[in-house]
Amino acid sequence: MTTQDGRRRFAGIILVDRRGWILLQERDEHPRIDPEKWGLTGGHVEDGESFETAAHRELEEETDVRVDPGGLELFAEFLVDHREAYGTWDRMQVFVAATDLTDDDIECHEGRQIVFVEPATARGLDLTHAAVDIVPAFLSSDIYASMTA
Repeated sequence: MTTQDGRRRFAGIILVDRRGWILLQERDEHPRIDPEKWGLTGGHVEDGESFETAAHRELEEETDVRVDPGGLELFAEFLVDHREAYGTWDRMQVFVAATDLTDDDIECHEGRQIVFVEPATARGLDLTHAAVDIVPAFLSSDIYASMTA
């Protein structure tokens, strides 16, 4: 779960639907990191687990969505501010995929809701410390543009 430099490892996932809307999770009051905010699906990378394996596992655990191996593409790695929860800046790799799924296909097993959000709306949400950097970076990226072309 942690690296030699003491950073925790996290995997995040962004799915993009046919409209170009992105899958986000509204967190409830229970999580240690950023309660009551909007963020990515995903979570801790377990010891001995790769970021990509964790991304697949977390996506399925939180949404019941299963993506075929190789179906998630690495977008970028970020240093995320978890000082409030853990006192550290942690590593997060974010994986992305285009999908034909809709809100009706997503089960919410964590948080208040996990839904596809229109990009302009997503930028204005009360985002987690990680998502405040990741969401705009992704929405401005060539990879996002290629998924919505």
